[in-house]
Amino acid sequence: MTPEQLAQLYDKFQHTVYRTALSYCRNVQDAEDITQEVFLKRFAQERTFPDDAQEKAWLIRMTVNQCKNLLKAVRRRSAVPLEDADAVCVTPEEHTLWDAVGALPPKYRLVIQLYYGEGYTVTEIAGMTNRTETAVQTQLYRARKQLRDILGEEVTP
Repeated sequence: MTPEQLAQLYDKFQHTVYRTALSYCRNVQDAEDITQEVFLKRFAQERTFPDDAQEKAWLIRMTVNQCKNLLKAVRRRSAVPLEDADAVCVTPEEHTLWDAVGALPPKYRLVIQLYYGEGYTVTEIAGMTNRTETAVQTQLYRARKQLRDILGEEVTP
């Protein structure tokens, strides 16, 4: 790939990779590191994809794997510091929802982010996360239920 192609690829998918990593790790610095690592791995490969959707799915899969590796290695979970929450939330309702989503287990945070944040279908999420469609549907259901319990109301992220 030429440097121009690499720059275009990064510009096109950096926000998706970063948001996915931030959703999974809940730490700005870790999300930035993971974003960088994912793109370094992508740039090192001479692989071509038939379309942008497949390349985006591959990048998300790599991001999830990097997040899992980080969490296994460090054995910790952290939250976005309050001063960094302004980078992702604008209104008080978004802050409340962000905190509620952050209280979910990682597997639920991930499916919520991919479904509502990135607009993927259950089938696409199942393919990216190596889960069955039924498992993804169940995780979405349980995540929504936990969000209702936390927030005390019906939520549409």
